[in-house]
Amino acid sequence: MDNYFNEELEAENIEDDDASTYLSIGDLMSGLVMFFSLLFITTLLQIAEKDAPKRVVIGEIVGQMKKNNINVKVNPETGDVSIQESILFSQGSSELKPRGKTFLSKFIPVYSGVIFSQPEFATEVSRVVVEGHTSSEGSEEVNLQLSLKRSASVSKYIFSQMKFSTRNSLKRKFLAAGRGEIEADKTRNNPGDRKVVFRLQFRSDEFIEKYRKDSNLSEKRIYLKQKQ
Repeated sequence: MDNYFNEELEAENIEDDDASTYLSIGDLMSGLVMFFSLLFITTLLQIAEKDAPKRVVIGEIVGQMKKNNINVKVNPETGDVSIQESILFSQGSSELKPRGKTFLSKFIPVYSGVIFSQPEFATEVSRVVVEGHTSSEGSEEVNLQLSLKRSASVSKYIFSQMKFSTRNSLKRKFLAAGRGEIEADKTRNNPGDRKVVFRLQFRSDEFIEKYRKDSNLSEKRIYLKQKQ
């Protein structure tokens, strides 16, 4: 009989210990969920705060293009300004047309003027990239060379032929690049793919990218720790 009661007491003690263990793990998991929820909310607020100047810059570019009757396509999310090939170049050529020079002489002072109109705008924009783009017609190598020559022609004209108040400031942030047919429709020859794009790189995007990399690294560390 004594053995029976002793075994029963031991069983109850084991159950109590298991219940305590489950409770501790439950509390720990609840605490972790709350911690990561707060961290996520804090990060979202930081991203929104960092992203605000970018939105203002893009909005100002859109507004100034309309105000000055400059016919370009502006992506409201990225701020990319697309200029069709027919405005700047003849097909297959990297030499600026007179019409293209006239267009740049009107567009660039306004575009650059927005970027450097306020110190916070100039700080937010880390790089201004002019990209040449082609359609998928022709060979990939030829298209890549053509796109690079076109962006170089645009850059050369802006900084050797044009005079505007923010030229030196723009030059320090400026980069010419050729994208060839990378973003072109591979199924057909689409004239809309032949264009020059002015693309802004923002410091807030660099922050978001760094956060994503740090987050991925943290996830890997947690995973590796769990695996160990």
